[in-house]
Amino acid sequence: MSAVTSASAPEDAAALEAAEAHLVRLAGEVARRVAALLDAAERDPGAAAAVRAGLVAFCEREILPYAAAEEAVIYPAARRLPDSRLLIESLVAEHSCLTALVDALGSAPTLLGAVADARALQVLFEEHVAKENGLVLPLLALAPGIRPAALLTEVRERVDRHVSYVCEW
Repeated sequence: MSAVTSASAPEDAAALEAAEAHLVRLAGEVARRVAALLDAAERDPGAAAAVRAGLVAFCEREILPYAAAEEAVIYPAARRLPDSRLLIESLVAEHSCLTALVDALGSAPTLLGAVADARALQVLFEEHVAKENGLVLPLLALAPGIRPAALLTEVRERVDRHVSYVCEW
């Protein structure tokens, strides 16, 4: 049983489990795309540019908007909980690092630099997801007066609005 299933309301437990699974899927997709970039760099450097662009686009479409939504919705609620301020501040700092790594990946002047940035992005994001799933979501699950389902619905709506905005041209 996941720590998030200890939420008092079934809809909160379901929302927390869905958020946990979503973050794991995002990390898996980053890992898959980084592996594809490493493979392309090794076997077909000419194809690596498209793979790199796909990784950057994925991060700009999925990872960074989710991070912004977390900062706007989840983190303010979590920050009010006892002893969570430093954790939340560190996660916000990690979001800044993730953004910088996506920017560096997109503008790396060499394939080797892009590969290094991609791998750093993967490692940082996997650690970030572990903290989200292992610390933040359980904090929300156990916090009195916090409705995780409502928070996570707002996060999803913010991400969906961003994707719609990005796709409307």
